[in-house]
Amino acid sequence: MAAITDVETEPRVRRPSPLRFLGRVSPAFWTLIILLILWELSVHITQVPIYILPPPTAIVKEMIAYWPRLMYNGGITLSEVLIGFLFSILVGVPLAILITYSRVAERAIYPIIVASQTIPKVAIAPLLMAWFGYGLTPKIVIVVLLSFFPIVINSVVGLKASSAEMLYLAQSMGASGWQTFWKFRLPQALPYIFAGLKLATVLSVIGAVVAEFIGADQGLGYVITVSGSSFNITRQFAAIIVISAIGMLFFAAIEALERFVVPWKANPIVASE
Repeated sequence: MAAITDVETEPRVRRPSPLRFLGRVSPAFWTLIILLILWELSVHITQVPIYILPPPTAIVKEMIAYWPRLMYNGGITLSEVLIGFLFSILVGVPLAILITYSRVAERAIYPIIVASQTIPKVAIAPLLMAWFGYGLTPKIVIVVLLSFFPIVINSVVGLKASSAEMLYLAQSMGASGWQTFWKFRLPQALPYIFAGLKLATVLSVIGAVVAEFIGADQGLGYVITVSGSSFNITRQFAAIIVISAIGMLFFAAIEALERFVVPWKANPIVASE
């Protein structure tokens, strides 16, 4: 009788399929690729002059050639956005807390905050330039004026979203006013606050660029203005792409922070039957 030997077989390693990887890519990415291809083809087919509508390949070449200056001016714009956004939080969240806890403040301040948003920021930008000069200060002020409003509104809604039963329960358990705020009101308001922060990221980028349009000697808004005066549309598109990238990365950073600070929103608990 022949001896039976155990043959060790190696486990099969399933290699990832390229099609499976492509399927995981966001549909927005493929939509963008299709739009860029159609843009490139339409420009070449219709023979549109490059000073009117440059093709994507020409914009990429301009970005590579002008990259150091784009990065320098992008850093200036990013600093205006970040500083203004930080001041918007420092102004917006305390105002929301004051409006939530004080009926007098709600009636005295809240209507003024809402009315202030009806004033076009482009109209008051020249005044800010006259008061503060052409440095960093007027840009930050415009960013704050644009971006603090959604932070205040969403924070107020979130802080008032706590049910009366929950607040009565906290009081019956002997929680102080600070404990009620920290343990009950704030956790429930965080999703609303982050919704306001994400909207403020977009508005802060817009505010910085608008301020640079009015008066600046550096920044991506300045690059767009100077390039437009010389009909360098390709460089304008390159600066616009960098602005869009700053806004998208800023938005993604706030979303990542939200998933870290508010994990129960990203992974809701589903009751089992």
